[in-house]
Order: sequence, then C-alpha cells, then structure tokens
Amino acid sequence: MNAKNSSRGYLIGIFATVLLSFTGILISYLNKTYNLPSLVLAFWRDCFVVFGLVIAFILFSRGRFSLNGSHWKFFILYGLTLALFNSMWTFSVQFNGAAVATVLAFSSPAMTAILAHFILKEQINGVKIVSIVLSLLGTALVSGAVDPSAWKVNAAGILFGLLTGFFFACYNMMGKTSANKSIDPWTTMLYGFGGAIVFLFLFNVVMNLFGGQSLFANFMWLGTSASGWTILFFLGIGPTVGGFGLYLVSLNYLPATVANLIGALEPAFTTIWAYFLLHEQLTFIQIMGSLLVFASVILLRLGEDQASPEMVLE
Repeated sequence: MNAKNSSRGYLIGIFATVLLSFTGILISYLNKTYNLPSLVLAFWRDCFVVFGLVIAFILFSRGRFSLNGSHWKFFILYGLTLALFNSMWTFSVQFNGAAVATVLAFSSPAMTAILAHFILKEQINGVKIVSIVLSLLGTALVSGAVDPSAWKVNAAGILFGLLTGFFFACYNMMGKTSANKSIDPWTTMLYGFGGAIVFLFLFNVVMNLFGGQSLFANFMWLGTSASGWTILFFLGIGPTVGGFGLYLVSLNYLPATVANLIGALEPAFTTIWAYFLLHEQLTFIQIMGSLLVFASVILLRLGEDQASPEMVLE
C-alpha cells in the first residue's frame, strides 16, 4: 500500500463514517416518532438502498449489474452476514439499551483485527493494539456506558451485543474479500444488500409467526404516513448508500482492521450531530471520549506499516 493510496483510503473512510453517523439520528427519530419495529425498519432501509442503486446503475453505469457467476455463493453469505449484523444490533439495543449496545458493538475492531490476522493475513502490531484500546475506551465514554446504571444487562443481552460486534467484524471480512476479488464496491453493495433483503424478510416472517401474528404483519407499519416513508426512503438512499458504499470503496485502499477503526469514529460524529441537530448537550466525558477515538485513528495513520499480503475467502 503506497502513501498516496493510503491517504486516499483514510479520507474516503472518514467521509463514509460521517455519512453513516447520520443513520443513528434518523433511525432514532423513526423509532420514537412512529414506533417502527426495528426489523421492519432494517428491511425497508435495505430495500430503498437496492432501489436507489438499481436506478443509479440504469441511468449511469449499467455495467455494474454484471457479476461473475462464481461469486453468487459468496454474495449469499455476504447478505446473510449483513442481515445477521442488522438483527443482532436490533436485539442488543432491545436488551441492553443504546449505550451498552454501542460499546458491545464496537468490540468489532478487536474482533476484526483477530479475524483479519488469521483469514486475510493482516499484521497486528503495537500501533494497532494501542489504537484498538483507545477506540474502545473512547467509544465507552462517548456512549455514556461509564454510568453504572447503564449496565443493567443480562446474559442474553451481553450475547446479542457481542454477536453484533462479531457480525460487524465478519461484514468487514466479507467487504475486504470482495475488494480482494476485484469486485466493484458498488456492485458489492447492490448484491450484498439484495441478499440481506431476502434474509430480513424471512426474519420478519419468523418473528411474526412466533409472535402469533399473521406472517406479513407490520411490513406496512407506516401506512399512509408520507413523512415517515420519506424519512425512511432518505435513510436508505442517503447516508446508507453513501456511507456503506464509500466504506466498501475504502477497503480497496486500506486493511480491514484500519477501515474498521476509522468506522469507530461513528459514535463521536453521531454525538456531534445530536448536539447540533437535536440540541443534546455534550458532557465533558463525552468530549474526552470523542478525542480518544479521534486520537486512535490519528495514531494509526502516523504509525501505520505497510500492509501484508492478503488472501481472499473462497
């Protein structure tokens, strides 16, 4: 990895994280205003992502629809991984609350570093270890999880939280493998989210079945609410397409561990937007946490070694 490409990857990754940081604001608004079930929200969000990409490809780049037949099995696994990540995050928030769920989800940099070391042969050095520690500590401070009252969790909640981090790490591995296979990142996003739609549809049906409801209950939860559908549509084609798409682009220039650590800036950015848009006050601890997360990425950039040869998942 040369310095120019590395710097480009950092800039793309940071911009992707800025876009993704708006998703929490919009999701929170939809949940609070419309009481929209999380799995239904995840399903429609992914549907609008695919819709936006299909329209963009038709208008500007039809060649991106092309996919080698040998990659279909890979994208089935990719879609399942993305759907499981979305689902585990939903249940983690339900069982743990947002603060603790955020901390557990951002255990993913450490898990990504371990998986990347054994699967993609990425090197774990002292700089990465220190960056991971700073990132986790900063995320804990930003999320407010230092408050003992936030840690009212049970075994199931902790499990869901750690699985969120694990599947986010797996998502990183799949994204990096796609880059190593030289698959266009926007094509990766189209078929990855397309696969996730199928699995999220099935997850919703199963939840309705076990909840004693009709199989297709809740899918049209927003009914005729034009404002609700508009916000959900914008969530899909705006920060989700831009954020996830550019994140996949950054994986063409950065090791998976590095990209994931840059993604750990998301809680800090979300806190900033919440302050300006929702008038939520930043505490001193949250400010210090944000600085620690930013410091983890700066340290990583300054002390980065050249990437090791990478392998791909077959």
